[in-house]
Amino acid sequence: MHCCAAGIAGSRSSWQRGQDRMFCCSIAPTIAARILTLNQDQKEVNRQQCSGMFSRKGWGGAVDPFILTKFVKPEDIPEDQDPVVSLVMFEWSDRDYVGKLMDDTTSDRAYICDATAIEAKFCNTTEEGEFILSQDSGKSKSLIITQAVHLKNPPAINYPIKRTGYYCVGTYGYTAENYNGIVEFRNSYGELPAAQIAKLPFYGALTLVYALASAGWAFLYFQNRHDILPVQNYITAILVFLVIEIFMTWLFYDFQNRHGLSTGAKALLIVVSVLSAGRNSFSFFLLLIVCMGYGVVKPSLGRTMIWVRWLAISHFIFGVVYVIASLSVTPENAGPLVLLVVLPLAATLTAFYIWTLNSLNATMKDLMERKQTIKAMMYRKLWWCILGSIVVIFVFFFVNSWTFAGVSDEDFVPTHWSSRWFILDGWLNLVYLADVAFIAWLWRPTANNRRFAMSDEVCVI
Repeated sequence: MHCCAAGIAGSRSSWQRGQDRMFCCSIAPTIAARILTLNQDQKEVNRQQCSGMFSRKGWGGAVDPFILTKFVKPEDIPEDQDPVVSLVMFEWSDRDYVGKLMDDTTSDRAYICDATAIEAKFCNTTEEGEFILSQDSGKSKSLIITQAVHLKNPPAINYPIKRTGYYCVGTYGYTAENYNGIVEFRNSYGELPAAQIAKLPFYGALTLVYALASAGWAFLYFQNRHDILPVQNYITAILVFLVIEIFMTWLFYDFQNRHGLSTGAKALLIVVSVLSAGRNSFSFFLLLIVCMGYGVVKPSLGRTMIWVRWLAISHFIFGVVYVIASLSVTPENAGPLVLLVVLPLAATLTAFYIWTLNSLNATMKDLMERKQTIKAMMYRKLWWCILGSIVVIFVFFFVNSWTFAGVSDEDFVPTHWSSRWFILDGWLNLVYLADVAFIAWLWRPTANNRRFAMSDEVCVI
């Protein structure tokens, strides 16, 4: 939508010009929560709220989805006054139908039906205080509601959702200097915002995949229970942990979808965050001892294992502190002290990376010098797995950077609102799943585990 500068016939009021700037320039939206507030203050973004919405046919559910807007009646309205708020509700692809072009020589639009707009015949007196719609607004894909809301007796305004899309509620104080209202984006399936509902089946399916992988591992473990390596016990532990952690993540989203972001949902969020920090620490710990050759090249790591455990514990503690800080401190209030939370976590993470890569290179070098080709091949496959993951992450990072370079574009969020969850969260879980599955397959329990681990290849000349 083009930003407006000129006025109708050069004589538009200052509040009308300010409204133009609000609607045209500040309408670039962000994904919102399910229940949001509307008010007229110094932040123009608070005058409108937008959110993605699924139709009942698009996702299913028990009720027909809708957007409900309700303004709060001010307590100090004089008897002889009735403040009016202009309201418009529309789907983002229909935004060009809101407002009328002033003339054929400019892209500036008139948005509010005031005395000047009535005089210019952009609207009539019965529409005073409403947002102006273009002549061809009847061609819109979805319903467009425009209304002048009288705050002396404000009605609840219901907007039915018939098709999946990105919907906005825009307001402006026509004669009301201050106003407050609430807008509820109610989807058919429950309380989760539409931008996050896809996480529910995703984490459900991921839980099932991890459960099946754990069942396969348990079968092999039981079959070879008398010949298990110590490192395989750690792999068993992390597979069980992953089933619990991913299931709890699914449970959090399911609980929030049923009950909203209640106290119970917030408690589950803390549990899931702590489990996520534990998964990260446990994963780095496991990868490090594997790269050190524990169980296959070395029967024991000696005192080195103590330092590895302390590093994993430190990373877990700093991860939990980071989670607590991120949940309790908003980005607007974050100051320099946040570095006391970020830097220790970054330090332990860097230590894991450097130590892991150095250990893997040292193990491969040792095996090649001793001509242990079969074991060396295992670690070479692990090296390629790590390298492949890094390449995938960097490729995806650059693709995301290129995609998010258009985040300032007004169409970015309305176009990507339903897929951003996968870009920010989903694909990392899939990369992690692939890495865990690959390592579990390489180090799976087999017959003669210990004989393979404790013996060396003999070269016959």
